[in-house]
Amino acid sequence: AILIGQSLSSCAAFSPAASTSSFSFALNDAVNTPVEPPLNPLLSQIKPSKTVEVFSLVKQMEAEGETVTSLCVGEPDFAPPQCVLDAATAAMIGGQTRYTAVTGTADLRKAIAEDLKSRKGVEYNPVTEIVVGNGAKQCVYQGLLAACGAGDEVIVPAPYWPSYPEMALLVGASPVILETSVDDGYLINPDALDKCLEEHPKAKVLMLCNPSNPTGGVHSTELLTQIAKVLEKYPNVVILADEIYERLVYTDDGQCTSFASLPGMFSRTITINGFSKSHAMTGFRLGYLAAPERFAKATSVLQGQITSCASSVSQAAGVSALNEVDDSWLENNVVIMKEKRDYVLQELAKMDGVSVSVPPNGAFYVLPDVSKYYNGDDTQLCLDLLKEKKLALVPGESFGAPGTVRISYATSMEELETAMTKLREFLE
Repeated sequence: AILIGQSLSSCAAFSPAASTSSFSFALNDAVNTPVEPPLNPLLSQIKPSKTVEVFSLVKQMEAEGETVTSLCVGEPDFAPPQCVLDAATAAMIGGQTRYTAVTGTADLRKAIAEDLKSRKGVEYNPVTEIVVGNGAKQCVYQGLLAACGAGDEVIVPAPYWPSYPEMALLVGASPVILETSVDDGYLINPDALDKCLEEHPKAKVLMLCNPSNPTGGVHSTELLTQIAKVLEKYPNVVILADEIYERLVYTDDGQCTSFASLPGMFSRTITINGFSKSHAMTGFRLGYLAAPERFAKATSVLQGQITSCASSVSQAAGVSALNEVDDSWLENNVVIMKEKRDYVLQELAKMDGVSVSVPPNGAFYVLPDVSKYYNGDDTQLCLDLLKEKKLALVPGESFGAPGTVRISYATSMEELETAMTKLREFLE
């Protein structure tokens, strides 16, 4: 059986009814069974990642000899630039294999600050306002841990990256889900945000993923400015701007405005970015946080007690990614990704009962509505799809979008063609 997110309170579901004769044996077993120390009660509130669960199932099936078409993980199918790989090799051979400063090497922090200034129009001190972490995910968590705690609330627009609400719980805060509309492309409505903040005076953080995982939606500069105007009324709210997909935008100008660059927002914005999506460096585990000194210092203290520095070799590769990779390499990847997006949208449009109201303009995800199937039970749909067609998608319910499925098109065109054929046959 394939199980996603299911648990059993006891083994009784698998056991025959106990007979009187076997009772004494069961009693003896119970007496001899050692008592296990309890786990942290906090874990009872934390849900496992559905993406990780589906991916684990795929790997299990592949290990058993089955061929699975997987569109469940947000990972580019292309390799990092050769100069990045060469820099990593040179770092190892050259002895750059020791601990670095907790916040990262001076070279990498300088390169990050220069990149943000030249491309995004925001200026950070590389010594005091940049913290390099073991992937952007760590930076998101540390940013939350620094900005809020027990009794606070975190505004999480839905659909959301599943880790956001769970991270809020991990730091002791309560996630507050801000619903968005499919007709708006799942973008934040400023009036709805205003109402939400007014109703939740304990809110300390707004999660802003732009471009969005899982929808691929991109908030325009105009919309971000309207959101910033609302936030002026709530000066105690910190904006955690997750901009990890900002190099993958398919609008005419290809731009994604940094929230910290908007008037009055720099002092209260924690910007998250990294190298996994833009430079296909997922396995390098390299991300960063850019924020005013008081936030950066707080997160560096936390990181010093959790993991210390990121890999020295990965950091050397990151310097190369920012200083040596030509923009044409990145732009070419955007063209290829847009072609894949267009193909997936074209194929989905041919399927009865499947709809995408607003085409996504960023990242590499599509979140189609499939609620006309399975009475809207997207989890069961994905389970049966994996079982019958060996096609792995992620249920939208885990993203706060029941009745949808997330499709990652960051794979080869051949794989996408196979996936779309399987999905169409399954739904027919």
